Order: sequence, then C-alpha cells, then structure tokens
Amino acid sequence: MASYIHGTGAEKLAPSEREERLQRKRRQDVGRSVKRQHRIRRNQERAMYMDLPYVIMLTLASICTLYLCVNYLHLQSAITARMHNIEAMEEKLEKMRTENDALETSINTSIDLNEIYEIATKELGMVYAKKDQVLLYDKTESEYVRQYEDIPEH
Repeated sequence: MASYIHGTGAEKLAPSEREERLQRKRRQDVGRSVKRQHRIRRNQERAMYMDLPYVIMLTLASICTLYLCVNYLHLQSAITARMHNIEAMEEKLEKMRTENDALETSINTSIDLNEIYEIATKELGMVYAKKDQVLLYDKTESEYVRQYEDIPEH
C-alpha cells in the first residue's frame, strides 16, 4: 500500500490563487487580442489606402485595357465586314462565270461551220492548201513570230 509523503505531490492551490492566475491569463489574452485586432485594423487601413501614384497607375491601366478592348472590337468588325464583302464578290464572280458560260455556249451553237465553208469556198474562192504548199520550220530564237519577218525557204 502506498503512503503519502509530504512534498511529493503537486501543491494544491487555494481557490483564490487559482482564480488570480486565471484572471492574469485572461488579461494577457485580452491584451494580445487587442494588439492583434489593432495590427489587423492597421494592415487593413494600409491596404485600403490609395496614394496618388497608385491611383494614376490604376487609371492608366484601366485606360489601356479599355483602348485594347475597343481596338479589338473594331478589328473584329472590320474582319467581319471584309468577309461579307468577299462573299458578295464571290457570288458576283460565280454569277458572271455562269453568264459567260451561257453566252459562250450560245455563240458556239449559233456558228454553223458548214455555212462558213460554203461562203469561204463559193463566194470568196478559198481552197484547202495542198501538202506541198504547207511549209513547217523551227524558229529557235524566240517563241514570238512577228508579222513582217521573212519566212526562211527550204
């Protein structure tokens, strides 16, 4: 069985000493809390404080951003307008090609080669060239043939 020896256990505090310690601790905690709140309030005031250079810089940044946005919208609308213009021109080109093809077809169908042969041979006295009348030659200087240049003889 264990026996109690004086001074071996924790000293029992009287109720008044315990309350004093608790009150001191509470005062310290309140003091720390007040200091902490004061520090927080001071940091918030610093964060909310805007001096002249900060306001000027913020204003310039806002103006630059606004300018870039307006410029972007302007370029976007110009691109859209050009796209619509290109589409209209492509439609016009396609219409002109269709008309051109229709005209070419009507011209080709209106030409009667037999009638041209009749007029050329009977009215104008033209005849087909014979094999010995056709002369072929190579010109190496240029691909271009001038109208008044002499034709070389064989």
